[in-house]
Amino acid sequence: MRSSETAGTSETVRSSETMRSSETVRSSETVRSSETVQSSETVQSSEHVCGLCAWDFNGGESPLPPIATRLVGSPNRRISLAVGRIAEFRWNAPCRRSISKFSSSLGPKLGKKYKALVVGAGPAGIAVVGNLLAHKQAPILWVDHKFSGGRLNEYYREVPSNTKVKRFVMYAEGVEPFRTIAERAEKPNALTHLKELDQEDTCHIAEAADLCIMLTKGLDESKGVDKQFGSVSSADWSDWTIDIDPLDEDVSVPVSISSDLLVLCTGSNPISTPLPITGLKKLELDPALKPSHLKQVLSPDEELTVAVIGASHSAILVLRNLYNLASSTHPQLRIRWFTRHPLRYAEERDGWILRDNTGLKGDVAVWAKENLEEDVLPSSTVSKYLSKLATTREREQDDYKRYLPGCTHVVQAIGYKRNEIPALTRNGKPVLPVYDNRTGGFADEKGKKVNGLFGAGIAWPERVVDPEGNAEHAVGLWKFMSYLQRVVPCWVKAKRI
Repeated sequence: MRSSETAGTSETVRSSETMRSSETVRSSETVRSSETVQSSETVQSSEHVCGLCAWDFNGGESPLPPIATRLVGSPNRRISLAVGRIAEFRWNAPCRRSISKFSSSLGPKLGKKYKALVVGAGPAGIAVVGNLLAHKQAPILWVDHKFSGGRLNEYYREVPSNTKVKRFVMYAEGVEPFRTIAERAEKPNALTHLKELDQEDTCHIAEAADLCIMLTKGLDESKGVDKQFGSVSSADWSDWTIDIDPLDEDVSVPVSISSDLLVLCTGSNPISTPLPITGLKKLELDPALKPSHLKQVLSPDEELTVAVIGASHSAILVLRNLYNLASSTHPQLRIRWFTRHPLRYAEERDGWILRDNTGLKGDVAVWAKENLEEDVLPSSTVSKYLSKLATTREREQDDYKRYLPGCTHVVQAIGYKRNEIPALTRNGKPVLPVYDNRTGGFADEKGKKVNGLFGAGIAWPERVVDPEGNAEHAVGLWKFMSYLQRVVPCWVKAKRI
């Protein structure tokens, strides 16, 4: 995973959580600079397979039971929205009361017109809301399952960042609404803490996650932001009217909500591919990035061998976590590392960074150089617990058949795929959206622009090209903010045309 920062023709997606440069598509579709969202599309990583997306535009079940959406309106331009039921959270009583109060507050919004509806409340969703507010686009309806910082906070708090602290501060001060939140927040807070750190050093994701939570809390009704706990399952363009059946016994009819813009900040999740060997216990990537979790799920009293597939930032983090266990509390633990290519590092150049979005950085890069490179691994203490198996795309299946049987567990750190997005239709017909990673907009499969639909974040990143012509996807808090500062004014302007 590209910790906190978490495609042109012939671009290869390297095996990390970001969509890497030079992405090559294994399936029937190639993700080009304008990326087509294909059902069950899989992107071939230069390390291992990486899927960019896999969802069914014919509908499929939402992660949460749908509340209901039924639109009756003109045949012109309508956006209908189905929002999932409010999730059941194991939070404290005050939080539960807050959620109940919020759901009841939808009643008076019958017929309310929103300037934007934002789906997702991770770092990108937060930045989108902030930028829209900076351009006077309130009121905004914001939909998310938890409003708690996204995967950054849920899974990656223990992960060391590969980003300098100053970039997080720049994100937090990128737009006026964020600066206002910081000024009014009780001190000390997440931002004041970051400012006390060495700005040229890195920190842990937990500190960036706390910042996201602080900003999310501040983006409230006083700023013109209404938050809806749930999930969006469908959207139909005709007259830009959204009907939501709220969780409120006092409201007997659907809430009719209109919006000019629909912005998808729906995020991504780790992928895995079928292996030729069965019987291995699968360790999911997200928990494997959390040392405290690994310590609990791996028995210290058993002889265990964990296979790790990949050579990205996330893969090296998993290797280091496992080594730290093996060299301390789990002396019988061994690691078998499968990799297709040599380690790649970000390199400082004159005013820019080579492999900025794809290379190893920070403490992870230092650890890899000192312990995993060909010339140092044999003499490193890591070699007592870790064995490396270099493979190739052509040979990997045979290598898996030969060497995986000696393993008890497996972790695949081979990339991320886009989360499911709402089923999109126009005039009742399914729309296959094609993402433009220069503008954040979408077109349909025929190249016709889908007005008012935009995306941002790890699922919908900006494509950047460095001075040497290498293409990458820009993923990271400040990179999201920088991208949005450029494109959101165009979104707003296009809405007025």
